[in-house]
Amino acid sequence: MQDQTDSYGIAAGELKQLIERYERLEEEKREIGEQQKELMAEAKGRGYDTKVMRKVIALRKREADDIAEEEAVLDMYKAALGMG
Repeated sequence: MQDQTDSYGIAAGELKQLIERYERLEEEKREIGEQQKELMAEAKGRGYDTKVMRKVIALRKREADDIAEEEAVLDMYKAALGMG
């Protein structure tokens, strides 16, 4: 009788390797998340505002033109509401 993996065209060894690699990456991602959480706890312990730090980190990922445009619209909205 023909092996079931052959009939489906699946290389069981390769499939297993891919799945195991994905699982290792998931574990690494979890560990990195824990390290980021610890880093923010350390920053908070040193007196930094972690909410603002997260905003700065998000801003650093964006293009300067996008940030400037958003800030201009925000200023316009604030002025329309008499907020400064």
